[in-house]
This record gives sequence, structure tokens and C-alpha cells, in this order.
Amino acid sequence: MNEFLINFLTAAPPLELFLIFISKIVEVAIATLRSILINRGYRKQGTILSFAEILIWVLVASRVITGLAEAPMKGVVYSIGFSLGIYIGSLLESKIAMGRVLIQTIIAKENEILVSRLREKGYAVTTMQAQGMNSEKIVLMIFANRKGKEGIIGEIQQLDETAMIITNDVSTLSGGTITNVRKLLK
Repeated sequence: MNEFLINFLTAAPPLELFLIFISKIVEVAIATLRSILINRGYRKQGTILSFAEILIWVLVASRVITGLAEAPMKGVVYSIGFSLGIYIGSLLESKIAMGRVLIQTIIAKENEILVSRLREKGYAVTTMQAQGMNSEKIVLMIFANRKGKEGIIGEIQQLDETAMIITNDVSTLSGGTITNVRKLLK
């Protein structure tokens, strides 16, 4: 049993296992970014990433498949790299934060001062009158770049801790005023 375990763990050189692991992380992180970008309408960038993704996949997968019977540890390392690649790809995408977001906020009508404070800070806010379960409400709609949306949400929560805040990614947007968070941060 010990001999089997030692052979299982040492049949492939550590450097080869390391390269498979790192390559798989990079490939899957690229695939995750590509998928998200294409879903958000960034087709050209997604297409460019797909070339790098498939090139890495062909090279790594062929290396793993051809030596899998002799060194099953390659398959284990490949699988761990895949899982970690998805995680890292999603982290990268949240850092890049491409695209636009719609932040909808429902506040009590009595808290109309929040609207003017947000506008004073440079946010483009559209309002609508609404009726809640027990009282009149105001619905705020703020279109902004995804990068920095946390700042807008934090500002709303600071001004009204009872506000209901909903965010949605926006794939198509035309006309109107869009809050450019980058300009506000300068």
C-alpha cells in the first residue's frame, strides 16, 4: 500500500505538476473572464481571450491525458488547478468590474433629502413616486459604472440605513446621464 501511494505521488516530476497546476489556473481564469465579458457584451475582448484560453488548454490537456495512466497525480493537480482558476477568475473580474450597473433604492418619502445629498455629491439620480405596503415611498434609480458601485451603496447606507438597495448589471444602455464614479473619486 505504501509503495502504491509513493508511486502515485512521485510518478510525475514536481516541476511538471507545478506547470500543469499554474497553467490550468491561468487557462480557467481566462475562460471565466471570457465568459463574463461575452455575457456583458464585450465580444471582441472575449474573442481575444478565447484564443489564449484554447491554446493553453490544448497544450496542458494533451500533456495530462498522454501521461495520466503512468502518473494519475497529473489528473489531481489538473482538477485542483481548474477549481482554483474559477475562483481566481471571478476575483479578477470583480477587480476589473467592467460594465454598468443600475442601483435602485427605495426610501421613505420623508427622506427626500437623500436625493439632493446624492446629487450634491455628483451622482445622477432619477426618482419615481411609489406606494409601499404602509406608506408612500420614493424609488431612486442610479446608473453607474460597476467600478465603484460600493461607494454609491455606502453613501446611500450612510444617509439612510433603512433604504432597500437593489443592484442589477446592465447590458444595454443608451442616452441619459450615467454616474462616472471614477471622476467623482478624483
